[in-house]
Amino acid sequence: MTTRRNTGKADTGAPVVSEDVPLLSSMTPSNLLNLHARIIDELRARELIRTSNNPVGDFAEYLFCKAFGWNRTGNSNAHLDAIDSDGKRYQIKARKITSHNASRQLGALRDLEHGHFDFLAGVLFSERYEVRRAIIIPHALIGPRAKWVAKTNSHKFFLRDEVWTWNGVTDVTAELQAVDF
Repeated sequence: MTTRRNTGKADTGAPVVSEDVPLLSSMTPSNLLNLHARIIDELRARELIRTSNNPVGDFAEYLFCKAFGWNRTGNSNAHLDAIDSDGKRYQIKARKITSHNASRQLGALRDLEHGHFDFLAGVLFSERYEVRRAIIIPHALIGPRAKWVAKTNSHKFFLRDEVWTWNGVTDVTAELQAVDF
C-alpha cells in the first residue's frame, strides 16, 4: 500500500509514502527485515555503501570521498578509509543521533598511537541520515583527547560540539550537505 502526497509538483510516478500512513507498522517483523535487506542491497548497487553492515559508516565514507575526491581504501584496511590526491590518509567515522540514543561516541579507534591516519573525518547524522555536522580533525588533536578502553583494545572519542572550536580543525558540514547522491 502506498499513497501519494499532493505536493503541487508534477507526479514522477514514483511511489510516495506519506509519513502519517502506518505502512511500516502494518508489516510483520519478517517483512520489515526483508525490506531492510533489500534496501541495503539497493544502496550497495548504487555504490552509496559498500558492505552489508549498518550503513552509517559506509555512507559517511561515500559522502566524504564524493565531497573531496578522496579514494576509498580496501574494506580490509582497519585503520584507514580514504586517501586524498596529496597522499593524506583519513579515518572516517560517523554517528547517527536518534531520539533513542543521543551519544556522539564514534566507532572504535584502534592502534591510535601508531598514526595510521593523518586526519579523522567525522560526521553526525540525524535519524533520517541528514548531515547535521561534519569535521576534519588532525590526528595530533585526537590522541590526547581520546580515552583508552582496555575491554575493546581501542580508544573512544566523542564528537562533541566543543571539537568544532579547536584550533586546526575544519568544519566541512556544508561540503557534505552539498553532496548530490
